Formats: sequence, C-alpha cells, structure tokens
Amino acid sequence: MGLYIDVESDVNVYVEDLNPEGDKTILFIHGWPANYQMFEYQFNQLPKMGYRCVGVDTRGFGNSDKPWRGYDYDTLADDIRCVVEALDLHDFTLAGHSTGGAIAIRYMARHRGFGVSKLALFAAAAPSLIQRPYFPYGLQREDVTRIIQGTYTDRPEMLRGFGNMFFFQHITQPLSDWFFNLGLQAASWSTAAVAAAWLDEELFSDLGKIHVPTLILHGIHDKVCLFPLALAQKKGIRNAKLVPFQYSGHGLFYDECDKFNKELTDFIDE
Repeated sequence: MGLYIDVESDVNVYVEDLNPEGDKTILFIHGWPANYQMFEYQFNQLPKMGYRCVGVDTRGFGNSDKPWRGYDYDTLADDIRCVVEALDLHDFTLAGHSTGGAIAIRYMARHRGFGVSKLALFAAAAPSLIQRPYFPYGLQREDVTRIIQGTYTDRPEMLRGFGNMFFFQHITQPLSDWFFNLGLQAASWSTAAVAAAWLDEELFSDLGKIHVPTLILHGIHDKVCLFPLALAQKKGIRNAKLVPFQYSGHGLFYDECDKFNKELTDFIDE
C-alpha cells in the first residue's frame, strides 16, 4: 500500500506499507542515493514471516517530493517523525542503512526515540562519514568533494562509480543496472545536498542518547562506511550488539541477504 505523507505544507514523502496487519513493525530508512526499493530482498521475505515493513523514500529521493531545501539530518529526522505520527506507529524497530542509519540515530536523539522499541543500523554513516582531527576512521574529505563535483558534472558516471564500490559479492550487470537506476530516480540537487551534509554532520553526542537495544550490522569490506565506524557505534551506544559480515561490503543487505534477514528478525524477536 503506497501513500504520501505531508511533512511540510509543500513537501510530501512517499511511503510503502507492506503487510500493515503484521504483528511487528520495521520502519526502513534507505541509504544514499537510493530509495526504499533498495530493501527489495527484505520486503520479499519479511512480510511472509509476519512482519509489517514500512519503507520511506526520504525527501529528494525515489517517489518523494524533491524540494530545494531540507537535506540536513535534523530535517530528515523530522520527516521520519511525521511518518511515525501519520501511521500511528509504536513499539517498532527503526532500521537505517548508511545515511539512513545516520538519520535514524539523529531521530533517536532529537525525538527521544519516539515510538521506537529497537534500533537496527546497517553500514551506518555514523558517527562521522568523513575523517576529522579527532576521528581518523572515515573517508577523506576530498573523496566526498569528488562525489559532489561528479554529481554536478556527470551524475550517471558518478553513480556508476559508486555502484562499483557498493557490493563485495559478484553481482550481475542487470542487478548493477537496477541499483544504478535507483540513484537516477533522485533529484541531482538532492543527491549533492545529502553528500554535502556528510561534510558537516556528525553524531558523536547522539550515540549516547540512544536507550533502546541496538543491532549493528556492518560488512568488513565496506568501502563507503568503513568498518571502524561500526566499532565506534558499538562503543558509543549502550546495549549495542555488533555483528560483522565477513563477506559483505556496503550492500550487506544483498551481499549476505539470508544472514542479514536472519540477524534482523532474530534481534526483533528477542
């Protein structure tokens, strides 16, 4: 069941709500530069197991409106709060991949985990995607600058390059094309604006404000959000469990799909 939810007077975000009668709800926040469809291999299976799966296209991506503004983490987290309230979600698992994981963390801190009973982070871009003087584990600032420049000069080429470093396992050309097209559904200005946010946003203080059981799934071969980020999340979040994925890169939800689904559902059912 697809629907649009107002997050501002002139901005609507698209939400796909599968199996709304499910006993346990998972709200998925996708990573950059894709949309909720990146979780296809979860949405194919989890509703059959009784879970309600809610997928959000964040503003600027997928089927959502694509305004010029609002790509900072605070606004993106506020958009999630609007979705939670509109669907009257409670006692749900908040699940985010990459930048979606960062948004989930900001939601937990900014909105005091409103409605959330558990948090699941997949290759999360936290506490900082880039290296800083006090955090030497992220990407170089120049790497992100090149992504932004590539978005403005040849976005398809930039997306191809990003896709080539996304998965660790071999993928077919059709699947590569599918992932590429997810990125093309975003607005170019949204794509650049979220990438620019990586340069300024950090979540060190947010980690300590999380007070629900947290699952961290992270591929050890991740070339986007390097594995030391997962270690920092584990250290900063109380009651957090880290599960390394030995044969995964950034796209662990596909690289080790069966393991991913099992770890997530086992965590929710605990």
